[in-house]
Amino acid sequence: MITRRETLAMGVGLTAALTTGRAAAQDFPSRPINLIVMAPAGGSTDVGARVVAALAEKIAGQPIVVVNKGGAGGQVGWTELARSKPDGYTIGFVVLPGMNTQVLDPSRQAIFTEESFVPVANQVSDPGALWVKADSPFKTFADVIEAAKKAPGTVRAATTGILSDDHLAILMTEEATGAHFRIVHLDGNANQLKETLSGNVDVAFDNVGGAIKPVKAGQGRALAVTDPDRSKFLPEVPTTVELGFPTIISSSTRGITAPKGTPPEILRKLADMLGKAMAEPEHNAKLEAQGLTVKVMLGDDYAKFYKEAHEKAKKYVEWARTRPQK
Repeated sequence: MITRRETLAMGVGLTAALTTGRAAAQDFPSRPINLIVMAPAGGSTDVGARVVAALAEKIAGQPIVVVNKGGAGGQVGWTELARSKPDGYTIGFVVLPGMNTQVLDPSRQAIFTEESFVPVANQVSDPGALWVKADSPFKTFADVIEAAKKAPGTVRAATTGILSDDHLAILMTEEATGAHFRIVHLDGNANQLKETLSGNVDVAFDNVGGAIKPVKAGQGRALAVTDPDRSKFLPEVPTTVELGFPTIISSSTRGITAPKGTPPEILRKLADMLGKAMAEPEHNAKLEAQGLTVKVMLGDDYAKFYKEAHEKAKKYVEWARTRPQK
């Protein structure tokens, strides 16, 4: 039986803990913040992280240290982020739908779920883009679809990996058009570029950031962008919405999250700090110089997008497992 003295002691302890928590939130940040990037240094996600970190630390008054934890397609970094103390001093980038498909793929045996992370601030949305080599007989998106319907399983469509956003974009395209591709999974953008330009695949399901280089160099021709709006980097290329396929919407989004359990007051401070940094003209200029489309989402907007992205990925991951081979 708990005595009155023990009850009073428990109450005092709880009050002290709450007071300490509020003080920690008020003082946040009082030491350096680690920003985990689930990719090696030098990639586009790393570049974006270093740009926003340099600007945000001026606002925070504390260093923001980019920590690269690449490996297993991001799983190494996301595992570390999920295991981190939820105090705001370790945050990290999450790529959607890349993280979602790892959670949904039992073979990955991920120790985290989408609920292991709390969305704070999205930085980039890199829309999907379909492109072919410059001398391809396919001149339009309609040409590709017609061929893939006329002879199912013969048009070779390249992704940057199994269950990547590119893979899901192919499934969306098949669902919307009735086409059926021979899907060729490659390891990353560099291999996709090489195999498409060599003619070993017929069409690349890529992102705008990856398609810009071959298209601007005259080596490739972009046929469609899988987004409601035209890309400022490929303004002459029609969107799938314009072409009559509003359900073919695919992108790779990159945003900053915190471990589940991070106090709301600290989450609000992080969102405010990162939002201000991402609003700086220098931030946009540096990312756009890399061919990256800035799309800032904060608070409820990012939380809504985060949830919807997982539900969408769930549908197509299941379809990928059951997709018939023609």
